[in-house]
Amino acid sequence: MTMTSQSAPVTAPASGRRGVLAAYLALTKPRVIELLLVTTIPAMFLAQRGIPSPWLVIVTLVGGTMSAGSANVLNCVVDSDIDAVMNRTKGRPLVRYEVPRRNALIFGIVLGVVSFVVLWLGVNLLSAVLATAALLFYVFVYTLVLKRRTAQNIVWGGAAGCMPVVVGWAAVTGRVEWPALVMFGVVFLWTPPHFWSLAMKYKDDYARAGVPMLPVVATPRTVSARILAYSWATVGCTLLLVPVTSWVYVACAVLVGAAFLVVAQRLHAAVRDGRAVNPMTLFHLSNSYLALLFVGIAVDAAVGLPVLG
Repeated sequence: MTMTSQSAPVTAPASGRRGVLAAYLALTKPRVIELLLVTTIPAMFLAQRGIPSPWLVIVTLVGGTMSAGSANVLNCVVDSDIDAVMNRTKGRPLVRYEVPRRNALIFGIVLGVVSFVVLWLGVNLLSAVLATAALLFYVFVYTLVLKRRTAQNIVWGGAAGCMPVVVGWAAVTGRVEWPALVMFGVVFLWTPPHFWSLAMKYKDDYARAGVPMLPVVATPRTVSARILAYSWATVGCTLLLVPVTSWVYVACAVLVGAAFLVVAQRLHAAVRDGRAVNPMTLFHLSNSYLALLFVGIAVDAAVGLPVLG
């Protein structure tokens, strides 16, 4: 896929109710919100050490989804200039003029306010505050400050994507305890290898947009070495949950962690040896890795076996 020197064509606003709804839904980045579902529910299972109230799970997910959607919409508003010059993002609604910028801004703010109210009234105040803090951090720290200024943008900016586990834990317990912080750490350490492998693929896009993602400003060998280091740190962090889990989780963490490390090592070895690489292999595997790891957490908590600690 090549980028022409012409700007993206102006597209008429989405017509018809279905088209309008689809455009607004696209602004929330539903695929990104999948991370919320993948991590929040298992965190709630582990906090409960069993199956939590279905109503509590539903309300937490609804409020959390709206909060994440708000952050993504506001990110689209701020980054519409970047999105317009990147092949990967130039089909987004604001770039194609399917949604007016002002409407998108209002939509994002309303989603954020409603999410706070839903979590406060339906769950607890702590969960509402945590979700809103993540939203504000993503918009004002990552999007407005870090993304365009430092190659460490995704390292620190990724902290917002780690908050769903803490929100889920707080929804069940009303507190933030160390297992929630460990799960936060797992997602935090997982984010760089996940996103840098994608950025390796779209390096030219980010360079054209003036975004200093690590693959744009560092050598491929440096990038792959850091991906490998963060991958090892991620797997190591998963083992800190051993005291509050049983052999079911431990077996899952070791098996999927080994697969994750093998692919990360292969990527680094190929880059080091000057061979052709496909970083998207690690990117796609990282999604499966995180999903399977957190499914392991949920299953472990649901079966109710004695914890190893």
